[in-house]
Amino acid sequence: MNLLLTKLYQPSLPAKFVQRPFLNQRLNAGLQNGRQLTLVSAPAGFGKTTVISSWVGTLDLPICWLSLDAADDDPNRFFTYLVAALQTIDVRLGHEIDGVLRAGQLPPHDVISATLINNILENGLHFMLVLDDFQVIQDETILQVLQTLVTNLPQPLHLVLLTREEPSLPLARLRANNQLTEIRAADLRFGLQETAVFLNEIMGLELNQADVATLENKTEGWVVGLQLAGLSIRDRANPSQFIAELSGSHRHILSYLTEEVLNQQTPTAQNFLLQTSILDKLNGDLCDAVTG
Repeated sequence: MNLLLTKLYQPSLPAKFVQRPFLNQRLNAGLQNGRQLTLVSAPAGFGKTTVISSWVGTLDLPICWLSLDAADDDPNRFFTYLVAALQTIDVRLGHEIDGVLRAGQLPPHDVISATLINNILENGLHFMLVLDDFQVIQDETILQVLQTLVTNLPQPLHLVLLTREEPSLPLARLRANNQLTEIRAADLRFGLQETAVFLNEIMGLELNQADVATLENKTEGWVVGLQLAGLSIRDRANPSQFIAELSGSHRHILSYLTEEVLNQQTPTAQNFLLQTSILDKLNGDLCDAVTG
């Protein structure tokens, strides 16, 4: 199988971006306290990849990165890419699984799990594995392997999962044992000061404090919402009026929501959203009434 090598590269950072030292401090605290799993879970456009890419760039630790897509929800393809990611830092990592993959027949999930965990332990190299866009993984075999890995994390490994959805993994025990660092949408939202820095310093706008506050309130600190609003504001004769009238129906925002949010839903979910879109507020009874 020909590998797309860019999937194994840590994403490059923008030339200018909002520094978020308090998030780095939380992430570093997880490492220092021996937590072996970091979960960054938030919907599209909250800056998950930028936050983690910025953070890992400050670490004195080998990093292997795998950017996932829908095609990777296949055991042979996923484990081929996983081995390739591991071998960017040490060719001995994953070599036994690599041999099995080349033989053309994937063993049971418990064999894959044990082989991977034992290989990491025997190698002894301390490193970090980042799986980006983990929500695309729904295959039962892949999830069973990762469930076993998460339950029996080998000491040399720190695993980072970036996802738009809550993963189907046994997180409760790790959380109870203080082995899990969690970053959620509420942590990733821009506050008022970060919104001002982003719009005026990063995007080069000249908005007054009231306009910044209005945008921060309308987007609820949603990073990509602020970016799309900022692009729409450029060259406006009256930015304040535009900001006051801005809504989710603006073409830039609507296009993003369609491509990155709506199109990622299942047909059943899309149909539900369409049927309930006429409602001003949602609750179970109203949704049942309009969906039949």
